[in-house]
Amino acid sequence: MNAVKDLLNSGSTVIGTVGTPFIDIPMLADSGFDFILFDTQHAPVEIKQLNPIVQTMRGTKAAPIIRVSANRADLICFALDAGARGIIVPMVNTKEEAIAMVRACKYSPLGDRSNAGVRGEWGETKDYRSYLDRVNEELVIIPMIETQQAMDNIDEILSVPGIDVLLVGPSDLSIELGVPLDYPSDAYQQGLDKIAAACKKHGVVPGMYFIPPNMEPNFYVEKGFKFFTVPWMNWAAEGIQNRLNDITR
Repeated sequence: MNAVKDLLNSGSTVIGTVGTPFIDIPMLADSGFDFILFDTQHAPVEIKQLNPIVQTMRGTKAAPIIRVSANRADLICFALDAGARGIIVPMVNTKEEAIAMVRACKYSPLGDRSNAGVRGEWGETKDYRSYLDRVNEELVIIPMIETQQAMDNIDEILSVPGIDVLLVGPSDLSIELGVPLDYPSDAYQQGLDKIAAACKKHGVVPGMYFIPPNMEPNFYVEKGFKFFTVPWMNWAAEGIQNRLNDITR
C-alpha cells in the first residue's frame, strides 16, 4: 500500500524531506513526514547503496521516494528493486521521454519493468498477478519539469497516462526562465502559474522539489503545489533547544 498515493488522490498536501545515508533514517521516517526523498542525481550516493537504508524504513510512516540521475530504465529498476514507492526522474522534456519513464516504472502489460520478485512494502495479495497490478496502481511516478523545452511541451507531457506529480526543479527552471535563483520574480512566478494551471487541467498534482529559501510553504500550497520537501535540521535544532531551555541548570 502507498499512503502517499492516497494523500495525493485525496487532495491533501504531501510533505517530505531529503534523507541521506548519514542520518538516522528510521527516526526521520517516523517523525511525521509523508515521504523521505533520496537523491542519486546530485548527492554522492548511488542507487544500490540505498537498498539497506530503504529497508530500515519498513513499518515507519514515511514512504521512500528516489530520484534517479537520468531517465534510464536500468536506474529506475534499481531504485524500484531497492523498495522505492515513488520515482523521480529529472529533465523530462518531451512526451516521448515521459512515456519511456512511465513504461520503465510499470510491469507488463502497462510497461517494461523487469521482474525480480516481490519488492517493497505493498501489502498482502492473493496471487502474483495481483501483486504486479497493485504495484502498477500504487507506485507514484514523478517526472521533473526544469527546462523551457519542457514548459513548451507541458500539455503533451501531462497527457501521458500514469503521471501522478509534475515536480518543479526550482533552480534549473529559474535559470531556464532567465531569472537565476530569483524565485520571487514575476517571470518565475508566472512560470509556476502556467505549470499549476496545466496540471489542474490534466488532473496531475504540481510539486516543488524544495521550497525556496525565505519563502513560505503555504504560499506555494495556495498556488496549488501540494507535494514538496522542506528542510528538517533547523526544526530539529529548535526542538532540542526548546527542551534544553526547559531544564533548570
